[in-house]
Amino acid sequence: MYYKYLYSILFSIFWCLSIYSQDTLGNKSININDIGVNSAAMRLSKSLNQNKSDEEVAKEYENLAKELIRNKEYTKAQEYLEKAKALYSKKKKKNEIATLSRGIARIQESQNNFSEAISNYDEASKNSTDVTFKQINSNDANRLRNNSNPSIQSNYIQQNIQLAEQQNLSDEKTESYKQLAEINLQNNQKDLALTNLEKALENSKDKTTETAIKRQMAQVYILDNQIDKAIKINTELIKNVQKDNDIKTEIEQLQILSSIYLNNNKESESIDLLKKAYNLATKKGQTYEAKRILEQLVTIYQNKKEYAKSIELYQTFLSNLEQLIKSDSSLVDSKLFEISESKIVQLEKERILQNELLSKKNTITYFLITLLIIIAIFSIFIIKTLYSIKNKNKKIALQSLRREMNPHFIFNSLNSVNQFIAQNNELEANKYLTSYSKLMRNIMENSNKDFIKLTQELEQLKEYLGLEELRFQDKFSYFIEVDENLDTDATYIPNMLIQPNLENAIWHGLRYKEEKGLLRLSVKQFNDKIIVTIEDNGIGLKQSTDSKTENQKLHKSRGLTNTKDRILLLNKLYSVSIELKIFEKRKPKTGVIVKLIFPKNIKIKNN
Repeated sequence: MYYKYLYSILFSIFWCLSIYSQDTLGNKSININDIGVNSAAMRLSKSLNQNKSDEEVAKEYENLAKELIRNKEYTKAQEYLEKAKALYSKKKKKNEIATLSRGIARIQESQNNFSEAISNYDEASKNSTDVTFKQINSNDANRLRNNSNPSIQSNYIQQNIQLAEQQNLSDEKTESYKQLAEINLQNNQKDLALTNLEKALENSKDKTTETAIKRQMAQVYILDNQIDKAIKINTELIKNVQKDNDIKTEIEQLQILSSIYLNNNKESESIDLLKKAYNLATKKGQTYEAKRILEQLVTIYQNKKEYAKSIELYQTFLSNLEQLIKSDSSLVDSKLFEISESKIVQLEKERILQNELLSKKNTITYFLITLLIIIAIFSIFIIKTLYSIKNKNKKIALQSLRREMNPHFIFNSLNSVNQFIAQNNELEANKYLTSYSKLMRNIMENSNKDFIKLTQELEQLKEYLGLEELRFQDKFSYFIEVDENLDTDATYIPNMLIQPNLENAIWHGLRYKEEKGLLRLSVKQFNDKIIVTIEDNGIGLKQSTDSKTENQKLHKSRGLTNTKDRILLLNKLYSVSIELKIFEKRKPKTGVIVKLIFPKNIKIKNN
């Protein structure tokens, strides 16, 4: 009884010290024994701190997850794979999503979370752009759906092996052969299981995977009661890890071999291997491994009722515990990982906050840009509307100016008819009315047009001059000259812009001339211009002004003003350059020369 109480007291002391060391060094959640995990965590922290792109951060999440998988920290590994997957999902990187979904599915399958694993295998199949990879994931999902039917499972695994062989996918072949071996064991087909494990070993490219396969082969030998072969494999594994200086795996492998000896009633060999593992663990500062091995040895000694040896082991352990903890790099690594992980969590929160702020900023920016675009579109619409209204107003003004000449012309024409009737000259009256009606019909037909063909304009002018010649008999004769090289049917000029100048020549120059005058109308082409010249030998501008009565001088003539206003509107409305030039002839000659210059190729818009 004494030994039992002493054992309990020493065990309690050991446990308290273990808890103390754990709390002091901060190792509360995870046991990290590989510097690769801390290195990956620091790289991830750096990427987050530098606000690198989502793709770069996702890659660092992946790398950390791989290191955690190597250390069998599957829950943590899955957490970081999920984070990487979320970032790739934001960027719609389908192949990366497929790869990570498959990795998560494998972790879930290893933990018997089959429904979640099926979901992730399906997602991997859905997102993969590679036909082979898509089918492999689909087969794995269907394999798990038929978890209770080994025969159907084998068919899906065989399909994956064929696909992997076609594409030379070594890792997939390794995994498929391992799965097939598990099915063989369920069917108690140990020889087939060993064959498939050997094939898995042949395709394996990773030492960790090779070790796991050899351990599985050893388990099959144990199940088949081939203990010597199981011991041989585990012994070879110990030698291999010793060459690689993999202390953690060596300690673990010594415990596995010890367990085989113990289960086969070889306590002495088992204890020797555990002691060797214990000494290696304490020497290399592996506190937790030393604690577990110590518990195994104590259990064996208890079963053998050798309590003194148990107490001696605890005393030795406790005397070396402080130094062991100080030299235990795994505890330091655990603390470093905890610090790195806390920093990662904080940086993730800051990144989320930054993204939210950026998203809000972008939302405001997009709103302002959209608002500016709407304002710009609305402004353009208003400008176009105003421009259209302005053009319409100009056209209305132009039509008004053009039609303003008609009452004046009609009034004068009716006076002429009245004069013929008063003189009982019915023949001349009828002739005048016939010509007048023809002219008015042409004028009315073209009244809504700003430009007409030169041919039409010349016909109207001939009719007009004929009427005026008939009205003012023996006062003037006229002559029209048109350039032979000018295509009058293809040339457009402003409607009724020449007529007011002809009227001015007749009414203010030729009609007051004592002898018969001459009116000459010339239309010529010069380069890209049409030059219309109206020349008379009337009394001239100065004498015409001097001969007017005071009442006539007070009355402002609209003919010339109307013509100038129309030219101004036409130039603005049609972006053309129409010019009007008026010259008085030098003495001894009398009369006026009027030049109207038009561009030859006028583009008619909505004429």
